[in-house]
Amino acid sequence: MTWSRLGLPAVIVLIALTFSVLNPNFYSAVNLRNVARQSAILSLTACGQTMVVLSGGFDLSVGMVMGLISVADSLVMVETGLWTGMLAGVLMGAGIGAINGGMVATMHLPPFIATLAMLSAARGLALILSGGLPITDLPLAFRWLGAGQVLTLPLPAVIAAIAFVGCHLLMKKPALRPVRLRDRWQRGGRDIRRRAGRALQDQRVELESIAATMIGGTTLGRGRGGIGNTLLGVLAMRILTNGLNLVNVSTYYQMVAMGVIIAGAVYVDQWRHRER
Repeated sequence: MTWSRLGLPAVIVLIALTFSVLNPNFYSAVNLRNVARQSAILSLTACGQTMVVLSGGFDLSVGMVMGLISVADSLVMVETGLWTGMLAGVLMGAGIGAINGGMVATMHLPPFIATLAMLSAARGLALILSGGLPITDLPLAFRWLGAGQVLTLPLPAVIAAIAFVGCHLLMKKPALRPVRLRDRWQRGGRDIRRRAGRALQDQRVELESIAATMIGGTTLGRGRGGIGNTLLGVLAMRILTNGLNLVNVSTYYQMVAMGVIIAGAVYVDQWRHRER
């Protein structure tokens, strides 16, 4: 794939060079660690989204499911401790994934409709459980998962890297490749750690994970692309948003840019398919 091997890396380098000229702090060690930390959440969600896109669908529920998982594990953690809370989050994510997969595989709902329904249900349930308020006073060890470091690397980035390797190895197994699971399974939620449980956190992550996947060159339902391509898409998006923040571009304009990027990524995907 010329785009993912040459085009996108060149674009990433160009973006990085541009922002380094506009703000010399872009290449500081502190800012590069910030980019790595900020990329972690999108990286984790984009891993699963890649499998769904390769299968021919989109998972629109990931942002609200993350909020629900955050509320569930935070509530349990405050009452019973770190490990039971983490287990509750994992079980919640697995359960929602099973429900999403069941709606697609047994009820034969399109992934778009199934995950759209889950988006609404997860949002409502998260607000009910939390009362619409953040859940605080989480254990210090739990907060370390989001704010800690391994040597000089942000811990969330290390976790994301391990997840990428795991997904890559998983997709190498012929029986588990997404193109073979197309009508049988779709991805549900993924547990992301924060300092407080919030019902409405990460409301844009579903769009960003789709954009990162397709910017990386993964094609919708046609079995082309992969985890490595998605990583490049994540880096492109996070370097762009980080650079825009450094040069004080309003988040409102960044949201407009995100919409343009998503539309452009889908157009490029379709154009590449027609050219082939």
